[in-house]
Amino acid sequence: MMNLPLNVDFTGKVVVVTGAGGVLCGEMAKAFAQAGAKVAALDLNEDAVKKLADECKAEGYVCEGYKANVLELEALEAVHAQVLKDLGPCDILINGAGGNNPRATTDNEYQHEAKEGQKTFFDLEPNGVDFVFKLNFQGTLLPTQVFAKDMVDKQHGCILNISSMNAYIPLTKIPAYSGSKAAISNFTQWLATHFAGSGIRCNAIAPGFLVSNQNRKLLFNEDGTPTPRTAKILAGTPMNRFVESEELLGGVFFLCDDKAASAITGVVLPIDAGFAAYSGV
Repeated sequence: MMNLPLNVDFTGKVVVVTGAGGVLCGEMAKAFAQAGAKVAALDLNEDAVKKLADECKAEGYVCEGYKANVLELEALEAVHAQVLKDLGPCDILINGAGGNNPRATTDNEYQHEAKEGQKTFFDLEPNGVDFVFKLNFQGTLLPTQVFAKDMVDKQHGCILNISSMNAYIPLTKIPAYSGSKAAISNFTQWLATHFAGSGIRCNAIAPGFLVSNQNRKLLFNEDGTPTPRTAKILAGTPMNRFVESEELLGGVFFLCDDKAASAITGVVLPIDAGFAAYSGV
């Protein structure tokens, strides 16, 4: 297990993490378990969350893995019922499921530089764009509809969404992903307002550039050398480096802590090595 970034105690809290089959949200699930929470790790990849749960249990922590499709309401309701039985009502919901799709990504950054055979803006596939918006936006909305009912019943709870640097200023090549993450930031503020009188806080983090399986081919060539896109990213990042996934945990814990962040709701916190602060000059 990891060294926790803050002296936090989530003992007894039921934390539901969607997208926990991935590295980023898997680390969040493990960290909450290590901090005393009872964790429900949800992902479409059942093997991944079962393995995560087994690793946590081997260390003496409480974690259960559940197969869940965040785009299927009935399936989420079934998982919710099982989580209630196994762990209890949800106290903290981490909406971590999301991602991009090649069908919604261009090969070229600028239309005037398009070359024959490249996928351009005009070749973006509507079903690919639709999938990206559904995965990111509805994949946040539907789990919130299901698990926030527990919080309303208790008049207490916390929701944390995952936005992105793309929500502030869109990146080239990935218009659907950028637009869908902007929607997450907006939705976070909407939820914070909607649930304020119900004792529920809702915030988000906006991670900077991390190296993941999703974007590795955009950032590095097959021989491991950085791509020109990597050079642009680092040139625009004051700390001149990528963000490590574990560096997100401090912000996540802070926003989910009822004492430390008791008056904080509707906030999107950049964790980006300075990227959002730099004008390029």
